[in-house]
Amino acid sequence: MVGARLDQDVGEGVGHVAQTIRLLGPPAMERDGRPVRSPRGRKAWALLAYLLLADRPPGRRHLAELLFADADDPLGALRWTLAELRRSLGAPGLFGGDPVANRLAPGLEADVLALAGEPDDPASLLELEGELLEGVAVTASPAFESWLVVERHRIAAAVEARLRHAAHGLLAGGRPGEAVAYAARAVARNPLEEGNHELLVRCLAAAGDRSAALRQVAVCEDTLRRELGVEPSPALRDAADTSAGAPAGLPVSGRAAVASQLDAGRAAIAAGAVQAGIDSLRRAVADADTLADPALEGQALVALGGALVHAVRGRDEEGTVVLHEAIRLATQAGDRETAVTAHRELGFVEVQAGRRQTAETWLARAEALADTDAQLAPVLGVRGMNASDTADYPAAFRHLQASVERAERGGDARQQAWSLSILARAHLLRDERSQAAFALDRSLELVHQQRWMAFLPWPQALTGELELRAGRLDAAGERFEHAYALACQLGDPCWEGMTARGLGLLRASVGDHAKATAWLEEAHVRCSRVSDRYQWVRAYVLDAMVAVALDQRDHSAAGRLADTLAALAARGGMRELVVRAHLHRGRLGDPTALASARLLGAAIDNPALARLLDGEPR
Repeated sequence: MVGARLDQDVGEGVGHVAQTIRLLGPPAMERDGRPVRSPRGRKAWALLAYLLLADRPPGRRHLAELLFADADDPLGALRWTLAELRRSLGAPGLFGGDPVANRLAPGLEADVLALAGEPDDPASLLELEGELLEGVAVTASPAFESWLVVERHRIAAAVEARLRHAAHGLLAGGRPGEAVAYAARAVARNPLEEGNHELLVRCLAAAGDRSAALRQVAVCEDTLRRELGVEPSPALRDAADTSAGAPAGLPVSGRAAVASQLDAGRAAIAAGAVQAGIDSLRRAVADADTLADPALEGQALVALGGALVHAVRGRDEEGTVVLHEAIRLATQAGDRETAVTAHRELGFVEVQAGRRQTAETWLARAEALADTDAQLAPVLGVRGMNASDTADYPAAFRHLQASVERAERGGDARQQAWSLSILARAHLLRDERSQAAFALDRSLELVHQQRWMAFLPWPQALTGELELRAGRLDAAGERFEHAYALACQLGDPCWEGMTARGLGLLRASVGDHAKATAWLEEAHVRCSRVSDRYQWVRAYVLDAMVAVALDQRDHSAAGRLADTLAALAARGGMRELVVRAHLHRGRLGDPTALASARLLGAAIDNPALARLLDGEPR
């Protein structure tokens, strides 16, 4: 049974028999798998879902205005509905106080709360069907309806992420046949995500059913061509061949030879010879496997997995499988350092994909395992990146500042530069320009000291945006153009998207709307061209595209883009960009959009966003 049991005692009632609240699919209540009396009315279900999914206990007046504003006595209607929920749940002490306590009593479970952690039995994930509050609508409350749409996207993405997590774990654990069911369910839930198809293909191939794997490749190819007009990456077809990428030639022997291959692979990748580096790392993995040395094989696997994630675009799925195997071997060998790195890299993959809960699962494990500044600094950096993406700025600043300090103590200048750039981005999003400039100046100084040209376009793009906001257009143009040229030379979709976005906004600032639109469209194509894209950058580009379309009074394009932004940001937990999508809809004439934006943005600590929500011009 799927559920999350919380241990707050709220009084008498439920006894020892578990009662489950089903909010995915048509809402229902069950006791030991059998239906029991459910609360009356759509608003009771709406209130229950809102309470259980709220970050903190909501106030009574807020709940009354949100759901019962059309009643003669909104607070009275709220009291009656809360009492109805208590009767249905058999818990007379539940949901009391002001603000309303929103934790469940012992013996009560809710399917949506189980997604916050890993279920004891992954098979329970296969029971999850349908969307949040399926068939329930509260048309008299547009703000609640907006919240519900966002939560439906977020919950659907969380279910998909947990299914993928289970499939990867089973595949790495040598149980590919069992993994197939989870990967297939992930495809069914989101058939336009190439990575889901690739995962299913890998599971089928590893289970020995190459024919089915190739059929799934064909299904994916036709689906992506028909629905998106794109061709899948080569990684999809490679996944059907379990021997793809295997090293050629006779194996070497001995730890020293494997270590030499590892060093050669890392050096080649650092020098920009990516394919040669990947080939060396694959050889190191294969040769380590012949030595029956779990620690050495784990180190080789984590090096290969990290290279696939960072150095080769479109290979995150393969890298994820490799990193899962690295964790298994590192755990067997008691190699904490390798385990920390593998957990962190898996967290990074999930952050880029916008799968927030599974990202936090991996990163929390990495932080718990880490015991040195050198290990903790990158873990905290990625946690700060995740928090910044979700607009949890207090957490972002806490993690990133700690990462910078630990990287400095550990002598890791590159990690220090990386974390400073993400810290600067958070300040930039809050329009704290002086603090952003301070962090960027130090980041760029370190990047140049390290001759880290592969990273340079990112802090340069952020610096260009600072210059643009200050009205220094020539300086902004110089930054963006240099960063864009280098990004294209490197072939990094993320850097290309950010820098092309900057060039588009620069053209918009001087009234050249045609070139602005062309640059922004180019930015979107470039940052979206690989299956393992950084979803925050894509959403950030879409936000700029909507704003420019609105400035040009192209309401048709702006509406389409705002809808795309809203759905993408909701699935990826990018709360601030969800709010900005609603603000764009307000500019398009939606009379309820501002109220929805204020509801969705109430918990975001961003002074710049607060000014927009107060109606100040952007």
